[in-house]
Amino acid sequence: MSHDVFKDLGFNEGEAENLKFRAMIMSAIADYIRSERLTQDEAADLLNVSQPRVSDLVNGRIEKFSLDKLVTMITRLGMSLELRIDRHAA
Repeated sequence: MSHDVFKDLGFNEGEAENLKFRAMIMSAIADYIRSERLTQDEAADLLNVSQPRVSDLVNGRIEKFSLDKLVTMITRLGMSLELRIDRHAA
């Protein structure tokens, strides 16, 4: 076990990183929706998406969201992302 569920599921390193970032952002958005006690309709208006898209998000349908779309959505909530790039030792 690699401690990375996406790698353990057989995704290559790049795909696993992309999925990991998407999952983290989706979780942050879903947490915000819950903490603000927003309905899915209210969240949809705030995120500028349809209510079914919010349903997909809160239900973890990761395959329905690109990293680009999730970054746009999280910034609509007034949140920001911080990216750190590390160089792996060979």
